[in-house]
Amino acid sequence: MTQRVFLNRVLITLLVIVSLSTFTFAQTDSTAAAAPEAAGEIPVDPSRISEGESLFKGNCASCHKIGQKLVGPALAGVYDRAPSIDWIVSFVQNSQKVIQSGDDYANNLYEEYNQTQMTAFPTFSRDDILNILGYIKDQAENQAAATPAAGVAAAGGDAAAQPGTTISSTYLNAIMIGLVVVLVLILVVLVLITTVLQKYLRQRDDLTEEDRELVESSTSFSQVLTSTPVIFMAIFLFAAISFKVVINQLYAVGIQKGYSPEQPIAFSHKLHAGQYEIDCQYCHTGVRKSKSANIPSPNICMNCHSAILTESAEIQKIYAAVDNNQPIEWVRIHNLPDLAYFNHSQHVNVGEIECQTCHGPIEEMEVVEQYALLTMGWCIDCHRKTDVNTEGNAYYDKLVELHDQESKEALKVEDIGGLECSKCHY
Repeated sequence: MTQRVFLNRVLITLLVIVSLSTFTFAQTDSTAAAAPEAAGEIPVDPSRISEGESLFKGNCASCHKIGQKLVGPALAGVYDRAPSIDWIVSFVQNSQKVIQSGDDYANNLYEEYNQTQMTAFPTFSRDDILNILGYIKDQAENQAAATPAAGVAAAGGDAAAQPGTTISSTYLNAIMIGLVVVLVLILVVLVLITTVLQKYLRQRDDLTEEDRELVESSTSFSQVLTSTPVIFMAIFLFAAISFKVVINQLYAVGIQKGYSPEQPIAFSHKLHAGQYEIDCQYCHTGVRKSKSANIPSPNICMNCHSAILTESAEIQKIYAAVDNNQPIEWVRIHNLPDLAYFNHSQHVNVGEIECQTCHGPIEEMEVVEQYALLTMGWCIDCHRKTDVNTEGNAYYDKLVELHDQESKEALKVEDIGGLECSKCHY
């Protein structure tokens, strides 16, 4: 065996060790922080539990409590009672479909709760539902810990979760970095051992010609770089990084949060809306009466700047636009796709939504940027959480009456058709 073959085998061994170690720690991380979907396990990562809490309170809390029955069954332990996690996902996304399929468990629930039809959530992904289950399980275990007598019953006779079993991702990352450092050190030690052994053998006089040829052989740095393990590792890392970048870019298509283009005139909302407290609707005149909020015309600017800061270079640009009868070419920041319909007057005048709800703290922005995601999911989430102000509006009286017969929660936008496709897509 030549030295080159020996080093190749060492590199292959280390590569296998790195791969197995990475897989082992990845499995530990996914079990402790965010259990893999394929295994159907419930996540325990705090960020996912927090997402689950938001989804639960915005969509489930009106009909379900964790520790007791409400409109629907108590949800503590639902992940143990139900046939499977996949069954829960299917039922949440479309309960009627599961019932009509003849599923015994679903039909028993349907009859037990007086044939009350659970709202379908087809927009919930599997991850969303797992996050909700993670929140439910976390709350159930906290309640069990707070009430030891009820702990065994809530857990179905199983022991409570052992404290300290969750390993933070930061800690796991530190372990992985440490492991890589150790493996590099092992490689260095092996190279040193090989070098020392080679020097020792060169000093021996009883070597055969074949042995001496083996001892005298050397491996250059270029040979190591062109070895199969090194090439494989380089290709693997390049492919993995490229795949991650492509996926991230695909998920970001159409999302322009943080977009703040340079405008033709340096207009400061912080100065006008913040310091001088000029109402947004003074400049954006259509916000209460039309689909569009309208971009202010130079004439509105001239209401003040015909006498204020007349010598300013930026104000002179407004004068030039007025003199030449040319519009100021502002760069649009908030731009929904053509397939989506949004009406400012409906939200601001009827819904009484503040500008800051969608546009952020505009009065603090020197340069305006897109504050919210403005994705379909973001809008739907708002419709699920936002209460409808029905006071003094007879239009809602019958709707409120019907809603109160079915729920004790406030009337939400989703209850008056806020999730119907045709409301936004036409």
